[in-house]
Amino acid sequence: YFCRHGERWELQLKGSGKTPYSRNGDGRAVLRSSVREFLCSEAMHYLGIPTSRAASLVVSDDDVWRDQFYNGNIKKERGAIVLRLAKSWFRIGSLEILAHSGELDLLRRLVDFIIQEHFPSIAMNDSNRYLEFFSTVVSETANLISLWMSVGFAHGVCNTDNFSLLSITIDYGPFGFMDSYDPDFVPNTSDDERRYKIGNQANVGLFNLSKLLQALKPLLDPKQKQLASQILEGYGEHYYSRFTELFKTKLGLLGENENDNYLIAFLLKVSLLS
Repeated sequence: YFCRHGERWELQLKGSGKTPYSRNGDGRAVLRSSVREFLCSEAMHYLGIPTSRAASLVVSDDDVWRDQFYNGNIKKERGAIVLRLAKSWFRIGSLEILAHSGELDLLRRLVDFIIQEHFPSIAMNDSNRYLEFFSTVVSETANLISLWMSVGFAHGVCNTDNFSLLSITIDYGPFGFMDSYDPDFVPNTSDDERRYKIGNQANVGLFNLSKLLQALKPLLDPKQKQLASQILEGYGEHYYSRFTELFKTKLGLLGENENDNYLIAFLLKVSLLS
């Protein structure tokens, strides 16, 4: 942990080598992607979007072999290591794997730890704490993806292992910013099915949250499960409301007008046609 002004940050090295979590990869990172992550995470921070931060970038003496465009053309590249920081690196996948393997006691202990450390508004003696935790993650995930969309940011790999439980932007990989509006924009050259295209990010967020609910269900009683399903159903409304708010701000629209949503949709369509 790194402490500053009373805050605690978790440190993580990207590209330092193989670990038990490297999934049979070499655990290395190339210089080009490391520079991109360093610059983008800092840019996102100053754009006001919740994100991990970059503390340092060190060029490595190791050569790294990579197929940059996934076309069979493997080349040797210069390696690098990024020291990145976040309040927490726990992801939806961190809970999924425990629920899937039936480690329910560990699952409960981990969720309690996450709540105690990072969700101070939730009382640990509250029998509905897991429900409140889920509700917070749902609304904050909707907010995060709305912010992504407001700046034309496509994450590129929005699976459950890349979605933070603290609803911050983590794991910068094949991300990209749209040069012009295109809901089919895909920054990941390996995403042949276009699952993670920018226009599908909100839907993928819903899918990931449904997986989070599935992981939490062993900790919920029948009534709480029903309420959690209702909370998940409200995700779309959260997202749409925040998305509209952000785009109204960009357009300088004040107050409430029934034609605001039409105007936003019209301008996005015009941008697409142009």
